[in-house]
Parts: sequence; C-alpha cells; structure tokens
Amino acid sequence: MPNLKEVRTRIASVISTQQITSAMKMVAASKLRRAQNAIINLRPYASKLREMMGNLSADAGETDAAAYAVDRKPEKILLIAIASNRGLCGAFNANVIKATSELIHVRYSSQYKNGNVHIIAIGKKVSDFFNRRKYPVIGSYNTVFDGLTFDKVLPIAEMVMKDFLEKKYDRVEIIYNQFKNAAVQRLIVEQFLPLVPQEKKAGSQVQATDYLYEPSREEILNDLIPRSLKIQLYKTVLDSFASEHGARMTAMHKATDNASELLRELKLSYNKARQAAITNEILEIVSGAEALKG
Repeated sequence: MPNLKEVRTRIASVISTQQITSAMKMVAASKLRRAQNAIINLRPYASKLREMMGNLSADAGETDAAAYAVDRKPEKILLIAIASNRGLCGAFNANVIKATSELIHVRYSSQYKNGNVHIIAIGKKVSDFFNRRKYPVIGSYNTVFDGLTFDKVLPIAEMVMKDFLEKKYDRVEIIYNQFKNAAVQRLIVEQFLPLVPQEKKAGSQVQATDYLYEPSREEILNDLIPRSLKIQLYKTVLDSFASEHGARMTAMHKATDNASELLRELKLSYNKARQAAITNEILEIVSGAEALKG
C-alpha cells in the first residue's frame, strides 16, 4: 500500500489535471457554439448550390465551366486533408491521417509509386505527420483556422481549380470530418473535382431539373460552377472546424469524468492508508503501555 505522502501528491496532481480538462471543455463548448452556428447557416445554401451544380454540370456543353466536369483517367491525384492545429480531441486527427494514408497506399498505390499523388494539408497535425514521413506535401495551411473566414479558404480553392484546369491533376479528393453534433463526427472522403453529375451519384434519387436561364445559360454556368466549388471547399473546412471543437469538448468531458473517478479511488486509498497508520500508532502506544506495566 502506498504511503500517505504519495497518495496526497497523486490527489493534488489529479485535481490540477481535472481543473485543466474542465476549463478546456468549457472553452471548446464556447467555440463550438459559434462554429456550429456558422456551418448550420451555410449548409442550406451550399446544399442547394451543390444540387444545381450537379444538374448543370451534366449538360454544361461547350461552356468554360464544362472543363470542371471533364472526367479524365485518374493518373495524377491531389488529396486535401483537413484536420486541426491542436490535439486533445480524441481520434479526430488520427482518423483523417489514417483515411488519407489508406487512399495513398490502397486506392492510389500505383499513382503514388509513380510520384503522381500530392497532398494539401490544412491543419498543423496532418501537416506535421506527412512532412515528417516525407510524403509529397505541396502546401501546408496552418493559419486557416485563426479567425476562419471564406477569404482564407478562397486562395486554396482557386489554386486547386486552376491546377485541375491546367491538367496538373486528374482528380481531387477531400478528406475531412463532417459535423453531426457535439458527440458525433463522421469521416468523409469526397470527390471535389471533377464534378459528379447529380443523377450519377450512387443511391441518389434526385432527378435532373430543367432550368430557365437569365441572362444566358453560358454566363450563369461560368459564374455558378466556380462559385459553388469555392463554397463547397469552405463548407468542408467549416465542417471540420466545428467537428474539432465537438470532438475536443467530448474528449475533455470524458477526461474530467475519468479524473473524478480516479479521485474517488485515490481518496478511498488515502483513507485506508490513514486508518492503517492510526491503527499502527494505537497498537504501538498500547504495546508500550503494556511493556511499562510489566
């Protein structure tokens, strides 16, 4: 049985840790509310744009925007991995890293061996992981989440779209965590480019819509499709941002509960050790008194 001093030291250490995790949980909850409001407000707009883009891309004809829907043989691949700058959020970062690694070594293994798989890392954790292991990271964006706005994501989207049009890449995929609620985040691997026509999506029941165009079909397509692509990338970053705070709040909540349980066990152990010490002292006093009588 540990002595009283050791148990007291451990109790003080656990109390200090519990205070930290509790504070981190409250901070994450506060940030989560703002991030959750942002993604919930954007989703209806992004969803409608995506639906329209899917329908229109199937019949883009000879417009400039039709280039975003060209389905080439996937020889050159770009993966956009979105994680976070900080840890202490459970398996949030690990899930993105694992899914990205599986894409590289399973689905695109032949392209990777030929040096045709590149990575854009959004978030310090995913950037550090792939850079340390010498993966072909062509861009690390670790400051995007510092005051996240559409303007911070826009240059990334424009660069990716430009590279696709110039045929530097045949396929672009995004790996991120989709926000469901504070306790649930769903890992998503989503094709960003080329565009997937709405009616061709697996399991989709949405029928193509016949639109009336004003001012002209070409002008609308050339403006709408690039705008929609930029919004879609911004939405994935917002999703990941909200998921990060949800995952961190949940992780810190569990850590605080675990600290409370550990404290209960340590205090019980402390009381037992203290009771044993008192019993030993009483026995020594009684034994000494008996010896004096003798």
